[in-house]
Amino acid sequence: MFEDIAYSTDAGVATITINRPEVRNAVRPKTYEELTEAMKMAADDPEIGVVVLTGAGDKAFCSGGDVRDQSSRKPYVGRTHMRRLFALSSVMRMMDKPIIAKVRGFCVGSGNELNLFADMTVASEDSKFGQVGPRVGSVPIWGACQLLARYVGERKAREILFTCRLYTAQEALDMGLINQVCPADKLDEEVKKLCNEILDKSPQSIRIAKIALNAGSDQEFYSSYFPTSELLASIYGNEENSEGIKAFLEKRPPNFRRFRTR
Repeated sequence: MFEDIAYSTDAGVATITINRPEVRNAVRPKTYEELTEAMKMAADDPEIGVVVLTGAGDKAFCSGGDVRDQSSRKPYVGRTHMRRLFALSSVMRMMDKPIIAKVRGFCVGSGNELNLFADMTVASEDSKFGQVGPRVGSVPIWGACQLLARYVGERKAREILFTCRLYTAQEALDMGLINQVCPADKLDEEVKKLCNEILDKSPQSIRIAKIALNAGSDQEFYSSYFPTSELLASIYGNEENSEGIKAFLEKRPPNFRRFRTR
């Protein structure tokens, strides 16, 4: 049924796995579309009480957008892509079931934005978190610019976005970006334990709690989404974006300094 993801259910839990370990679970348009469809399936299944989002293998939860796909984008393609992203984040935020991100390895770029859209996150000790957009002439307007400061505070959010540093799982926990850190060999066990804690509670109460928690904050998110999505679409194909992607594919540092002389 799916090419880029895997979907399974067991004892009230739906597990959605980004299944592209050969590229560290980088996401492309098909991946976003399949994630949206799988999230809808979980949302509509009355037997499901919790959704677990994870990545295949032990290298990455998600290493962000597939830069090879991005290299061919132009502004009109970017606008279509932003509508695709909005569909996924909307179903994640609006479904009345908790989503737990189970993170092992790299959780960066749009992978970290998926982490932000999830309700809770459990990560292995060897995980790494961060945003990487400005490294390749892009910007995380899908969700990080809007939501990150709510998790880690305004100053820390600016540091994360402007420097593109990577942070350990413990640093992510300390700043409030995730909920729990555990040894890699205990990750599945800890996530299962958390799922069972939630499943033991009133489904009605959980549904109402999630809707109520999102009601105020998401109004601001949606009101800021549409103008910023147009800004993001406009960067595709411009000189800085092209330079960043070309440098990434050639495995060399991008030369952004030359753009500052203009």
